[in-house]
Amino acid sequence: MLEPDGRQSLRRRLLAFLLVPLMAMLFIESLITYTGALVYSNSVHDRDLAGSAETVAQMMQKEGLDGPISEQARFLLQYDPEGHNNINYFSIVSQRHGLLAGSDKLTPPSGLGLSINGEPKLFDIMLDRRRLRAAGMIIDSIHEEGDQLTITVAETLRDRRQRAKEILLLSIPAQALLIAAVFVLVWFGVRIGLRQLDPLTARLARREHDLAPIGDADVPVEILPLTRTIDGLFARLRGMLALQERFIADAAHQLRTPLAGLRVHVERAQSDPTPETVKDALQHILRLTQRATRTSGQLLALTRAQSPDHDDGAHALIDLARLVPDLLTLRVHEALAAGVDLGYEGPPQPVWIDGDRTTLQELLDNLIDNSLRYAGRRSEVTVGVSSDAKGAMLSVEDNGPGVPAAFLARLGERFFRVPGSNEEGTGLGLAIVQRIAERHHARVRYVAGSEGGLRVEILFPPARTTKKDGDA
Repeated sequence: MLEPDGRQSLRRRLLAFLLVPLMAMLFIESLITYTGALVYSNSVHDRDLAGSAETVAQMMQKEGLDGPISEQARFLLQYDPEGHNNINYFSIVSQRHGLLAGSDKLTPPSGLGLSINGEPKLFDIMLDRRRLRAAGMIIDSIHEEGDQLTITVAETLRDRRQRAKEILLLSIPAQALLIAAVFVLVWFGVRIGLRQLDPLTARLARREHDLAPIGDADVPVEILPLTRTIDGLFARLRGMLALQERFIADAAHQLRTPLAGLRVHVERAQSDPTPETVKDALQHILRLTQRATRTSGQLLALTRAQSPDHDDGAHALIDLARLVPDLLTLRVHEALAAGVDLGYEGPPQPVWIDGDRTTLQELLDNLIDNSLRYAGRRSEVTVGVSSDAKGAMLSVEDNGPGVPAAFLARLGERFFRVPGSNEEGTGLGLAIVQRIAERHHARVRYVAGSEGGLRVEILFPPARTTKKDGDA
């Protein structure tokens, strides 16, 4: 149901849903009332009809029938005392002499089983295309020994139906009034019931920027699913706002130093415009610009990895033994330029995991960047893939200087860099790896390499999906 402004009204919808069943109940109740009234009317008329047959039998036993029935007796037999234009029929048939009075078509069926001098039996019969209700009985004739008289009295069904209609018309107003009263009570009940939402509405109206959960304190049970859904939305909004604030704070923290350096070198070039000074300042500006670009890219990557809008349902079945070598070929030239021997170790058979190809590439790139940056020239970096019953493992190991055991637990924290490292970095690469691994329900483990360097292991759970990477 719509309000005048076109909006749906819960109150009107509830009342409409209740009004239709109530009207249906009135119709069904009317049918039941009419059926019951007709049954009662039939029962009363059947008793009267049987009584009329017994009256005629008593009259015949007392007075007999020597000739045609008198007009007075015929009037009494066909008279309707209730005045409802009910048409009555009768017949008196002698076993020996045939029809004595009444209609010759009003004959009880042969299989009715009438007993001599017994109780009248009721039956239905058609006469002149009219359905009649009749009562028949057999008595001994008092004027002629051995003769028997069959007495039948019948009437139309008009009066029975008229009585049932009268009872129905008497009951409908009372039933309609009762249903109207119920509807009014329901209307007030719905109106008062919806007022229970007023405290919750007022509490939410007093909020400005508060995204705290609504809670269940004054919330009716029926709308708990709605408020809990809103609480979930608030939680996602809080996460997104916290992520935005963290990104702004991280960007300000990480870009402050390069921007300050850029300003210093620009001012130095302006104050001393000699070619040597300008060239040196431009070299520093280029390096600081590259650092700022890398930092902003890493911040964006970390923000994407932490985004609550990530859809785990988009994961597909990916073969690590096929994906990792393909990605490593893209980094060979960079490894050669850095003087690093980049290699791969993995099984020939597929190693399946549930994952997202794009973020897995970003994870592997950050691990390789970390090894190329800190392992040093003439070092070796080995990327490995393996699997067992517990799942799959992706590892990146180098034989560089490694990380002291005291700092292994802190790897993966944002902006953490191992003290004493001379290489420039943002401290975000392993943090991005950590978040992407969490998106894949994987664990990250940092251990010392077999040759003294650092070994990073990503432990993936067994694959669950059935759609293979690259399938339509």
